[in-house]
Amino acid sequence: MSEQPTSIYGGQAVIEGVMFAGKHVHVTAVRRKDQQITFFEVPKKPQNFLRKIKKIPFIRGIVGIVESAAKGSQHLTYSAEAYAEDEPESGEAKQAKKEKEKWNLTMILGVALVGVLSFVVGKLIFTLVPTFLETLIFGHTFENKIVHNLLEGVIKIILLLCYLWFISQTPIIKRLFQYHGAEHKVISAFEAGSELTVEKVQKFSRLHYRCGSSFIIFTVIVGVIIYSFFDWNTLGERIIQRILLLPVVLGVSFEVLKWTNALRDIPVLKWLGAPGLWLQLLTTKEPNDDQVAVSIASFNRMRELDQQVSPS
Repeated sequence: MSEQPTSIYGGQAVIEGVMFAGKHVHVTAVRRKDQQITFFEVPKKPQNFLRKIKKIPFIRGIVGIVESAAKGSQHLTYSAEAYAEDEPESGEAKQAKKEKEKWNLTMILGVALVGVLSFVVGKLIFTLVPTFLETLIFGHTFENKIVHNLLEGVIKIILLLCYLWFISQTPIIKRLFQYHGAEHKVISAFEAGSELTVEKVQKFSRLHYRCGSSFIIFTVIVGVIIYSFFDWNTLGERIIQRILLLPVVLGVSFEVLKWTNALRDIPVLKWLGAPGLWLQLLTTKEPNDDQVAVSIASFNRMRELDQQVSPS
């Protein structure tokens, strides 16, 4: 067993790889077609202003989401380009190139919606569409706004589950979800003080309390509660209200996620994080040993570079 860790790390699954964010650097490891593992390393630039803001409760969550989206897109692009380079060309080179570019664009957009970028774009979509549908279906059925909010939340969850299930049927997303599971296993193993070998890491759960998937489901639950404090009369007012309250919902949801993670070792209170873990049954898949090896390589490289900047 290694010494008990004191640092909290996060990561992101990318195409055929995993990205981990350290204190001083972001590192992505990708498995290439020749089975070699290549790395993409991006040092963090000191930003004192952002560092101070990220200490403010409720605001730090929004700042973190925007920052993660910017960083995540860099690493997602790298993995997509590496994937494209490894794809063999067909006989008609020109046509193949066009098709490949079209496929890569579709692939990147699809992955982005279920990755960190979904917090910016996907959350807005999954906020406004359910609002419109609930008003369309139940708008004139009754007056109780709290019930309307609850039904809106139910529609959001149904749409989210259907969307995740649908995209998980595609091979590329299924493998992405396997790397997502590998990322969680490595973090859990590290937090437990376990040695980071494929055999030992595989024994840990692919589910983790501090996950973006958990954050998504918490935004639905928190949104239902926050919306209940505000009144609306028309669909237009309701939509504008949802847009204006979105930063509040995101900020509070981030704090709830941190809270449930802090309470996960308390027998009764650990069930507060259960909804997020249930959603991860869709957004993660059991990884194979090669995928876990990539995740370990990414994590170890990130830790190595962090140690070079600030040795303990």
